[in-house]
Amino acid sequence: MTNDLLTSYTLPNGVKLKNRIVMAPMTNFSSNNDGTVTEAEVNYYSRRSHGVSMVITACTYVTPNGKGFPGEFGADNDEMIPSLEKLANGIKKNGAKAILQIFHGGRMCPADLVPDGDVVSASNIPAAGENNPVPRPLSEQEIENIINSFGETVRRAIEAGFDGVEIHGANGYLIQQFFSPHSNRRDDRFGGSIEKRMAFPLAVVDRVTETVKKHANFPFIVGYRFSPEEAETPGITMEDTLELVNTLADKELDYLHVSLNDFTSKPRRGVDDLNKTRLEYLLETINNRVPLIGVGSIYSAVDARRAFATGIPLIALGRELIIDPDWVEKLETGKEDEIVTELNKNRQQELVVPDPLWNIITNTPGWFPGID
Repeated sequence: MTNDLLTSYTLPNGVKLKNRIVMAPMTNFSSNNDGTVTEAEVNYYSRRSHGVSMVITACTYVTPNGKGFPGEFGADNDEMIPSLEKLANGIKKNGAKAILQIFHGGRMCPADLVPDGDVVSASNIPAAGENNPVPRPLSEQEIENIINSFGETVRRAIEAGFDGVEIHGANGYLIQQFFSPHSNRRDDRFGGSIEKRMAFPLAVVDRVTETVKKHANFPFIVGYRFSPEEAETPGITMEDTLELVNTLADKELDYLHVSLNDFTSKPRRGVDDLNKTRLEYLLETINNRVPLIGVGSIYSAVDARRAFATGIPLIALGRELIIDPDWVEKLETGKEDEIVTELNKNRQQELVVPDPLWNIITNTPGWFPGID
């Protein structure tokens, strides 16, 4: 079974991945204030790109008002291409495919990070929780401009030498905000019925794939990440997500990527059998039309085998590749009993983790195994 995780896999566009293990996208808070990539960031990715088949970067913003985090790197103008190129080269030199995750933070953007504090979303509904800004609803023209910005960012990714992009439609950011009945209360062509709530996500997908056809002279990977459910009422249900995924599976995508905290999690509502896992429902709906990447609390080789046994073709490791960047190599060389599954707080230099990310990890009890 170990070897199955290490077998190659060919994506729909013909790109061959050397194994089934992918580095999941994780925010690292470690870029320069001007949005350029730091050397520490490049080294962090390079350290983790030896064994995995693909590295999906932290998300990058496609417009200035889409910046969601301090220390996030930008891809919103052509001046960023040299910075993006450094990142792509740092990943690719060690044999992994470099995938740029592209996003707009929408109502999740801190007001002090966007021009004039102008936080925008589908509607004027703030995110759940205290002290979140009330966003300004985007006009239809502004929506079209953001769709165009996604396309322009893909062009920059191609010029910078990335092997692909991942459209970030998960974790409560702008694309998900348009799909969600919680954050989208519009009554125009971008809101209302589930078909209209899908209009913005699907327009982004179409613009991205059109841009690839126009600008990439090599097989360029396009993926889409989504979150299966929201806790809010109204909010995205498992039924909603299965309808979205059913539509996405017929688009020109090379993979879908579900965002989960736990690989084995079960739906909270919207389906008949709440004892089946979300992944089982997703795999049934997709029915082999497009590869699905699964993720969520996979640390040991035993965890990975258990996940792979569900029939999912690709597995993403996030926190575990920060804990042990040599995870894949240990599996390859028969040293899986040496895989480290708890973070050692004394190994920052050896693990090559930038200071801003390390400080957040070590000061957030319960986020990483070993951090109490």
